[in-house]
Amino acid sequence: MAKAVHAMVRVVEETRSVAFYRDAFGLEIADRFDFDDFTLIYLRNGEADFEVELTVNKGRTEPYALGDGYGHLAFVVEDLDAEHARLAGLGLAPRKIVEFNRDGSLLARFFFVEDPDGYRIEVLQRHGRYR
Repeated sequence: MAKAVHAMVRVVEETRSVAFYRDAFGLEIADRFDFDDFTLIYLRNGEADFEVELTVNKGRTEPYALGDGYGHLAFVVEDLDAEHARLAGLGLAPRKIVEFNRDGSLLARFFFVEDPDGYRIEVLQRHGRYR
């Protein structure tokens, strides 16, 4: 059986991106591999083994065109309102909290925030299938 282990995003500035994922989601550097043309940084926290892989292509200064095919990463939290306030306090400009209901009951409660390179990240209240 397959096991998901990481999602990769290309970033322009390592320091800025590592700080964002640390401050916003408590992800720390698990491994960092430097090559001639690029650097791979694997981030995770104690909640799960799943990692976010940051790829920094050396010499790249222009933002990546995310296009219309990129979806989002997602994280779950215990207290969505507190996380929204915390991220706003960090100046990260989270979008408004949204609730999705289906068949008369709550399916998901969430908001989105963007990382320094424009990748959308969904932050969900731990509930139901989002555990």
